[in-house]
Amino acid sequence: MSAMQYYFKPIREMPAGNGFADFVFIPKPEYSSFYPVLVVELKWNKDVTTALQQIKDKRYPESILNYTGDILLVGINYDKGTKEHQCLIEKYEKD
Repeated sequence: MSAMQYYFKPIREMPAGNGFADFVFIPKPEYSSFYPVLVVELKWNKDVTTALQQIKDKRYPESILNYTGDILLVGINYDKGTKEHQCLIEKYEKD
């Protein structure tokens, strides 16, 4: 099984809040009560918390607040020196 079965094609550089989210994955309507929206920010040779902070600072989730399910914020960093990835995931709390 592929995640693409449950999600629409990923949206790259989606206009959101005060900038552009690197990727946004939105579940198809029939799966929206089971799968969250994923707002993904990618970084290169930075701290993974920087990616999550950018999502919050630039208010990327604001463009999908009408979504009734969960929204996950996903920060991913690639360290060129160690050739390792770090990932930090946080549930977005709607006001």
